[in-house]
Amino acid sequence: MQQIENKVAYITGAAKGIGFGIAEALVKNGVKVALSGRDVQALEKAQETLGNANVLIIPSDVRNFDDQLKAVEQIIAKFGKLDIAIANAGIGKFAPIDEMSLEDWNAMMDTNLTGAFHTLKAAAPQLKANNGYYISIASLAGTNFFANGAAYNASKFGLVGFTQAAMLDLRDYGVKCTTIMPGSVTSNFNGHTPSEEDSWKIQPSDIGQMVVDLLRMNHNVLPSKIEVRPTKTK
Repeated sequence: MQQIENKVAYITGAAKGIGFGIAEALVKNGVKVALSGRDVQALEKAQETLGNANVLIIPSDVRNFDDQLKAVEQIIAKFGKLDIAIANAGIGKFAPIDEMSLEDWNAMMDTNLTGAFHTLKAAAPQLKANNGYYISIASLAGTNFFANGAAYNASKFGLVGFTQAAMLDLRDYGVKCTTIMPGSVTSNFNGHTPSEEDSWKIQPSDIGQMVVDLLRMNHNVLPSKIEVRPTKTK
């Protein structure tokens, strides 16, 4: 079992939802964590909630590669290294393909797919130097298509393929790559406010525990693609 205490992790889209659930689990297990996102107030609230001196917040937009380079620089300046990069930032826009706007298509591709590339590209030198780990948060929509989801499906199918190919590129450097593909999760996705009605869903803390388990797994074992669903429907 790998020791993860005092490892350093970078999580994008981490102010709420799955990203925050991952951050909370990592902090509880002694990991130093950098949280990024576009909403400064939400990041500050997340930092206050975590209440840990080893939490760094970084206002950043994954669509901008320079932002990701600067984020990694800030992490190294604060913690001295980067061991784990988690590409969680994502958005969803849903419409029939003939009604999908260019703006919504591009926003999803730039955030869900290109943003994940930017995060890995910026983090790769540190991950290679530290036998690191890259995790992308995809979706069951990355293998299951549905009406009104063509653009979202395309971004998530792409993210799954990207992560699996990156795994082959980086494994000989000692870098592990995994994509987690959740089904229904209680989150703030698309402006949703979690409530008791979401209790049947996967919880952000469940994804957080899954990330901890992956990081602790023996280094010679790599679950490269994980599909996860609620045990029951509502």
